[in-house]
Amino acid sequence: MNLLRTLKIPLLFILNFMVVGCKGDLNKSDNSTTAKGTSKRPNVILIVADDQGWGDLSGNGNTNLSTPNIDALAKYGVSFENFYVQPVCSPTRAELMTGRYFPRTGVYSTSSGGERMNFDETTLAEILKNSGYKTAAYGKWHNGMQPPYHPNSQGFDDFYGFASGHWGNYFSPMLERNGNIAKGNGFLVDDLTDHGLDFIEKYKEAPFFLYLPFNTPHSPMQVPDEYWNRFMEKELSLYSDDKTNEDIDFTKAALAMVENIDYNVGRITAKLRKLYLDDDTIVIYLTDNGPNSFRWNGGMRGKKGSTDEGGVRSPLYIQWTDSIHAGSKVTQIASSIDILPTITSMLSINTTETKPIDGKDLSPLLFEDTPTWNDRLIFNHWNGNTSVRTQNYRLDNENHLYDIRKDRGQATDISKHSPKLVDSLKKAKERWLLEVNSLTAETDDRPFTLGHPDFQFTQLPARDAIAHGNIKRSNRYPNDTFFTNWKSTKDSISWDIEVLADGQFEVQLFYTSPEKNIGSIIELGMGNSKIATKISEAHDPPLTGEENDRTPRMESYVKDFKPMKLGTMILKKGKGTLTLKALKVTGNEVADVRLLLFRRIN
Repeated sequence: MNLLRTLKIPLLFILNFMVVGCKGDLNKSDNSTTAKGTSKRPNVILIVADDQGWGDLSGNGNTNLSTPNIDALAKYGVSFENFYVQPVCSPTRAELMTGRYFPRTGVYSTSSGGERMNFDETTLAEILKNSGYKTAAYGKWHNGMQPPYHPNSQGFDDFYGFASGHWGNYFSPMLERNGNIAKGNGFLVDDLTDHGLDFIEKYKEAPFFLYLPFNTPHSPMQVPDEYWNRFMEKELSLYSDDKTNEDIDFTKAALAMVENIDYNVGRITAKLRKLYLDDDTIVIYLTDNGPNSFRWNGGMRGKKGSTDEGGVRSPLYIQWTDSIHAGSKVTQIASSIDILPTITSMLSINTTETKPIDGKDLSPLLFEDTPTWNDRLIFNHWNGNTSVRTQNYRLDNENHLYDIRKDRGQATDISKHSPKLVDSLKKAKERWLLEVNSLTAETDDRPFTLGHPDFQFTQLPARDAIAHGNIKRSNRYPNDTFFTNWKSTKDSISWDIEVLADGQFEVQLFYTSPEKNIGSIIELGMGNSKIATKISEAHDPPLTGEENDRTPRMESYVKDFKPMKLGTMILKKGKGTLTLKALKVTGNEVADVRLLLFRRIN
């Protein structure tokens, strides 16, 4: 695809301990039999929790909660004891989809465009779709909103959820279905699971790939009463080692949210049993980073955002009934970059990637009693901090060395006793940082895309815009924000965009405005193309979210924004600035603005 300038990716620098490769042809299916001895490939369900720590499971020793359905995946499958993801959401999700370290994929942030995975990456969904799988993603994508970054343009036939990062409301919120705005139905994780169950039922006869990136226990801390009531008055038995910084109500809310996830995992596995698909389905469960607060996490140092053990260690459970030996435990280190090559190997799909894969096929650890397995290095990186994990040690961001076999909590620095190992790991870290060539906000010149010729809808949210004049964001964290305080004809909102193909577009503005301010005239323009209309209908709903929050939030509250047709706009292919401004202001303010929705009509 040559619609955009693609990033130049350096050739892979092969480090000792790293194994790279995934052979074959993306469009060529290997018809050899699967591990179950049948010609039909198994289904794949990949479940990812958001901000759940390794310690947020009863199967990992947390007596504060009960997670029997998630624990059963380990009991009847295999559990990886040393599995690592990245410290925050978008990086891990990009690695799961590509098998490549996230800086290579264009991801460097969690918002405002930095969360986007380069569209020329080959995703797991694309590989499986090209091999005859039906594909769906229901939940939090967080690797790009506008096509060709959108999940529908990254291999998923069906998408329902939100493509942004954190979301402001988990009870019947504004969501999207394949690019078009939709309304949720009930508590979000339950709703996403409902869609997953329908997908399983619909495609029970065909191989399918179901990706369920749940949105909890990420804040805001919202959970149905049924789960909160179990914890509201409960006396916890385990606490964070840093108990002075632990918010007990936040911990209780997070655990209640995890119990809800467990309920929904149980619904998925029960559906598979009911349809006699459990023997024919690989179910994988993990989380995207460490816990989002100080709470019990097995004594490990660090939480979400940290490159220490507590910030990056995740459960990984893989269940394939009667194909993987039940109750197996794998001690070899593994990473989110390994998921893609492992799944494709398990499915006997040979692939040649257009970009080199960093991950390693873990299937020998699943199926062989005494696999040949070389030591390797796994790198964790975020916000300028980098650590390196070997099978036995971790070199942290400050180049302190810890023997994780004896010191999972990273309490005793042994770097003085192992200077040669420290030196080799420091050099490996330096080489890796040079080789992955991470983008930054200063070097990222990718505009937001509009009007992909193969997709009908494009959203341009407030998150991706720049406010000028008096206009302010509703919150410092952009993902679920809206613009307010639009008072003057000198104020404006702009988007740095690239129109990917000439077209005619119906444009809707999602807004709120009280009766006293009705009558303002607004204009949307790019170059010589302009449309203008009057805001003629009042819509002034209250802020929502606080009534469902179990603890105070840091994200923006939200509102029920109303769509209003701005008109039909003709746009030409090319880069430019799209600007929304007022030609006339009636009352004190023009409107609050959540997003623009473009629908290609030719």
